[in-house]
Amino acid sequence: MPAQVHELRPRGPDSEKITINLGYVDLGQVELLVAEGFYANRTDFIRTAIRNQLDRHSDALRQSTARRSVELGLRRVTRAELEAAVAQGITLDLRIVGIASIAGDVTPELARAAISSVFVLGALQAGAAVKAALADRMS
Repeated sequence: MPAQVHELRPRGPDSEKITINLGYVDLGQVELLVAEGFYANRTDFIRTAIRNQLDRHSDALRQSTARRSVELGLRRVTRAELEAAVAQGITLDLRIVGIASIAGDVTPELARAAISSVFVLGALQAGAAVKAALADRMS
């Protein structure tokens, strides 16, 4: 049995930290609900509130993603996909609501040759050099 376990692929963050300003009365009410056991902590309350609002507006979100022609969720962009696009003489227009993840083996030169524009509402995961190479194509 091996003495050490090695992670084959490092796990990236699956969430983004945000900061909000909340009035004292609202904060006190949240704290009261946490103290009464309705929520495990403030974060649990805030996530639940956000999910409830997203569910409430799900039809509008669906219509907006269709109208804007965006992909929803996680979009992985591989080296093979980009190489195939270059070979076919086409460029990709990445429009994502969620996470756009460009593989670590993608070079800045390949990214520039294969990606014409990047629009991400959420997070773009890519190496610093690839992000810099695409900076003028991000909106």
